[in-house]
Amino acid sequence: MLFKIIGAFIAVVAFCIMIELPKKYMVQAGMTGMVGWAVYLLMEMVASRVEIAALVSALCIATMSHILARVLKAPVSNFLIPGILPIVPGGSIYRCAYAFIRESSNLSTYMNEALKIAGSIALAIFFVDSVFKLHLPKRFKKSKQI
Repeated sequence: MLFKIIGAFIAVVAFCIMIELPKKYMVQAGMTGMVGWAVYLLMEMVASRVEIAALVSALCIATMSHILARVLKAPVSNFLIPGILPIVPGGSIYRCAYAFIRESSNLSTYMNEALKIAGSIALAIFFVDSVFKLHLPKRFKKSKQI
């Protein structure tokens, strides 16, 4: 499991290089992806359902991304997009497309799995973003001018 977590860190940092993320944020983005993947693997063992594992992992990634963005004064997307990379359901989407081409009866199973994982990730990001927007201290909010 340790090799998978280290592999997630390397993959996220490589993705950061590919999208030309500023170098000063690459390690933090890699750590976000690494922690998210570790939580995903642990939750998959505990809950044995990928949707729950993706939801809890995405909650951790989104929370870390918001905290890092405020501490480092950077956009949340600098940490969120690379952070969710390890948990994105690429394998399920590939199997879905392959089953569609082969006219396999497993198409609905793969599509259902991919949509559940993607929906869990989206729900977690929306929830954490809403919490941070609602409970943001007033000193950070822009003043409304009439």
